[in-house]
Amino acid sequence: MTLARNDLDGYDLIGDVHGCGASLAVLLEKLGYRDWNGVYRHPRRRVIFLGDLIDRGPRIRLALNIARDMVEAGEADIVMGNHEYNALAYCRRAPPEWAGEWLREHSPRHNRIINETLAQFRDHPQEWQSHLDWFMTMPLCLERDGLRVVHACWDHDLIAPFLAQCPDGCMSEDFFYDSACPGTFAFRVMDRLTRGPSLPLPAGLRIYSGDGFTRTTFRTHFWARDPLTYGDVVFQPDNLPGDIENQPLSADERQRLPYYGPDELPLFIGHYWCEGVPALPAPNIACLDYSAVKYGRLVAYRWEGEQRLDANRFVWVDVAREGSAPPTPDDIALA
Repeated sequence: MTLARNDLDGYDLIGDVHGCGASLAVLLEKLGYRDWNGVYRHPRRRVIFLGDLIDRGPRIRLALNIARDMVEAGEADIVMGNHEYNALAYCRRAPPEWAGEWLREHSPRHNRIINETLAQFRDHPQEWQSHLDWFMTMPLCLERDGLRVVHACWDHDLIAPFLAQCPDGCMSEDFFYDSACPGTFAFRVMDRLTRGPSLPLPAGLRIYSGDGFTRTTFRTHFWARDPLTYGDVVFQPDNLPGDIENQPLSADERQRLPYYGPDELPLFIGHYWCEGVPALPAPNIACLDYSAVKYGRLVAYRWEGEQRLDANRFVWVDVAREGSAPPTPDDIALA
């Protein structure tokens, strides 16, 4: 039976799964959820997934089916991640008047990102199409019961007019097609909420990332009140090249960065490939992406209404390489 909101003890927010379906099942068990009639349920709690269920990992179908079954049974909510959005655009043909064949170009880079997902659904095309249809029902942001959830960045200046267009937080078909056109309002919303803010590197500099990609931009956070240098806002596992952490931010760069203040509601994000032991980047912000698919940690936060977040409420499982020993009962026991 689905609980009414006033019967809940709280929410369990779960970061980027990226196809680590078996680890997701272990984490849910550790959080006290049990498989009942094919759906993971908790007698007093509800999950909110932060998006990026797909790509890269070994059990993408399992991850999708666990999360979707919970959402459709009313045991969980979800916001869209950039990987769900990318899959939609990759698999949708562009209108005839457009120059390209697909909304997201089938470039070697894009092919590589989605390759594992398409491979695991190769013999299940109808199931994959059903999941794509489900992706379109995912909101880009949630605000409820005193918390906020978005995959990458809560930007008030974009979220308010977006919700005026799409009150349920879900893209319309027109908004989706507009979002594939750089420079449109829809593109800015999708890019900021699912990919977060970033800044270009100085000319000629590159980041050779640990995931094998070369980048000319770096990810930034959005909770520094008066940042002065690149080092004040960088938020990614890859180091900046050279000594440019000390490079001053220009007035234009500072103007381009959103700001989420310490008096705002608690905010939960994923996306940023953090490493190590989960920690709070700000007293009212928790990032729950701890590189699960890179054999890091699949992380949850157990929220019970507190406005100042508590690092002791992080719960996680270490993600083992395929072929490693299965988790023991101690591994999934609550701390």
